[in-house]
Formats: sequence, C-alpha cells, structure tokens
Amino acid sequence: MTQRSSVHETYDVGPLRGRIAVTGDKSISHRALMIASAAIGTTKIYNLNRGADVAATRDAMVALGAVIHERDGVLFVEGGRLRNPPETIDARNSGTTARLLMGLVAGNGLHARFDGDASLRRRPMERIANPLRAIGAKVTTTDGHLPITITGIARPSGGTFHLPLPSAQVKSALLLAHLNATGQVRVKGDLFSRDHTERLLRRFGAMITWDGHEVVLQPSLLHATTITVPSDLSAAAFFLVAAAITPGSDLLIERVGCNPSRTGILDILRAMGADITLEREEELDGEPVADVRVRASRLRGTTIEGELVVRAIDEIPSAAVAAAFAEGTTIIRGAGDLRSKESDRLSAIAELLNFCHISVEEFSDGLRIEGGGARPGTGRARTHGDHRIAMAAAVLASVAGPITVDDGRIVDISFPGFSGLWRSVQQ
Repeated sequence: MTQRSSVHETYDVGPLRGRIAVTGDKSISHRALMIASAAIGTTKIYNLNRGADVAATRDAMVALGAVIHERDGVLFVEGGRLRNPPETIDARNSGTTARLLMGLVAGNGLHARFDGDASLRRRPMERIANPLRAIGAKVTTTDGHLPITITGIARPSGGTFHLPLPSAQVKSALLLAHLNATGQVRVKGDLFSRDHTERLLRRFGAMITWDGHEVVLQPSLLHATTITVPSDLSAAAFFLVAAAITPGSDLLIERVGCNPSRTGILDILRAMGADITLEREEELDGEPVADVRVRASRLRGTTIEGELVVRAIDEIPSAAVAAAFAEGTTIIRGAGDLRSKESDRLSAIAELLNFCHISVEEFSDGLRIEGGGARPGTGRARTHGDHRIAMAAAVLASVAGPITVDDGRIVDISFPGFSGLWRSVQQ
C-alpha cells in the first residue's frame, strides 16, 4: 500500500498574530465527495480540503464511478452512477474513507475490497462491519481489520439501529448504507457526535432529522448542489490554543466551521479562561461559520468528559497542550477511542508532554495533566506517524521553546502548508 517519506521539522517559540485562513474542513470534504458521487447531477465543491486523507476519498469515488474534475480551484463531481471498483480501494491512512465507504458500498449493491497502509490496518473495523451485516451485506474482515471485502445489497429495507457508543463514523456509515432504502432508517444512541453527514444529506435534498440523540432518514432522492466547505475547526484548534497560551498573541482565523457538534474545543478553552470571541457568525450551505479571534490569557485547569469529549474528540491533543500551560490540574476522561486513531493518541500526547517535562498520568480512557514548568526536551519528539501529534508539538513549542519532530511531512495527511502558515503568523 501507499508509502510516504518523512523529514524532520523544527518549531520555535513565539506569539501568534495576524489574520489567517486554514484548510477546508476534512470531515465535511470526505462526506461532500461521497454524497455528491451518489447524487444525481453535477455538484460544485469549493474549498475542499487538500490533504492526503481527502485525496484518498477522491480517488476512491472515481474508482466507484464518479467523474471528478477541477477548474479554477472548484471541484466538479458528476454523480449518480456508482459501480463496482475495478481494483482494491486503497484508503491509505484514512479511517473515514474506509469506514464511510464501507457503508456506501454495502447499501448500493456493490462489491468492493478495502485496504490501507500499515497504520490503518491496525485500526478496528468491526464497529462498522457488524451493523452493515445487520442490513444484509456480506462483510469479511481480516481478524476485525483491513483488508475487508464487502458484497452489498441494492435496496435495504431500513429499520432501527442502536449505536453501542456515540460515533459519527458508525452513524454516517449506516446513513450512507440507506440512501436507497425502501423504508425509514432510525439510528439511536448518539451523543451529539458530529452531524455533517446529516446536514449534507439535507443540503442534497434528503428528508432527515437529528436531535443530538437520534437521527431519522426517510427514503429520499438526492440531487446535485453547491457546497462551500468551511475552514476546519480541528486545524484551527492548534492555532487557537497556541495563541491562547503564548503571551503577546492576538490571532483571527476566518470562516471557521462552528457546528455545535464540533465546538467542544471552544467550550474547553473558555472553561479554562481563554479570551475567545466569534465574529461574522452566519450559515454557509447548511453549516454555521464564524471568524474566531483569540488573545493570550492566563488559563486554569478543568475537567473534560462526557459529551464534551465527543464534541472535541479530534481536538484532545491541542486541549492537552493547553492544559500543560494552565494553572492546576486538567483531567480528561471518556476518551478511550483515541487509543485506536492513527496512533494510540493518548499515549502519544502523554509522551510529547513528558518530552517537555510536563507531569502526565495516563488512564485507560484519559489523562491527568499538571500544568506549568514546560521546557524543551532533548533530541527529537516522536509523532508516531500521527499528524495531530506533529501539530500539537508546534503548539507546545510556541511557549516551551524549540521542538524538533521526527516527521514533519505527516501533517500533509490533513493540512498541507501547515508549517509555512504557522511560521507566517509567528513572525
């Protein structure tokens, strides 16, 4: 499967100032490509995330029958004619690509084999496979992991499904598996996990409701539309935390997606005492957006648990760095899902904080972080092949001092151009 080279990258100390825009939202970009490929007609997508993960989804959708071309930075997706892919779908390092497309294949009568890189092969897939078997698809995994082969059914009957744990990926896979259902599908057991799939389906004409706990999709015909992808809050979080903890910082990030199911990091930082304001709030193609401004301030420890973790699951690494510079103790619980991301993300962030002499205690599902006293470590910090750990190191360096990571290119998974943009606001 796909191989990628690495190169060392050094991040330095200094405040963040100015006005920037970050990359397009990765979660929305994946879903926009998938749903546009299933919809009738040609969809235009603006500000698509340009990272390697989304590129994996784009290539997969072409293999599944979509016609995709780009002109003047706008992506045109001609959908409505999904087919069996001619060869194995390589999801590379992207769990979202594999898991959501498993649903799309399972409910559209398609046959496909999925694989990925060594990291993705270690990530669990039965949480997706089991509910897809329940709708009648044949799903064969490799001891619960990739490679996976799916033979789908063309017209699922619908029904009611219960999530064993709140999961946007499981929920989304089930919804994508029922785009051609003959009856209503109801998914229960959610806890305000991100609802980008629901919002996009509504944008494409689906009859769908979601109240944070239950989503109901009626049989619907999807039609092409126009989508402008907001700036990615998960990407912005690293800049926001760095500005919050680094004296002299005053930073504004433009048109950031502020979907309530994703704004846990803003609530965490506010609970810590961060100076954050939202400006120019509006709705953009079904998603709330705003300019987010943050100024440096003194932070205090807090507790991060429950639905707050669900709404900030991808931002826990940046929140942990904020905790390292807050007064007192921060406790994170209920984040055990982070142990099966691109890395064991709880252990990786604990190791990074220890590298800078921060006291951290690991739990099976979280961390206890004692704030204060960070200073640069010796040698190179390990990223464990995880883009979010590499970017968390940049945040840590903004106060602690220079940090060199063992793999700077890994950030291209979600945020090409991150290092250059970072340095542009530290000047």
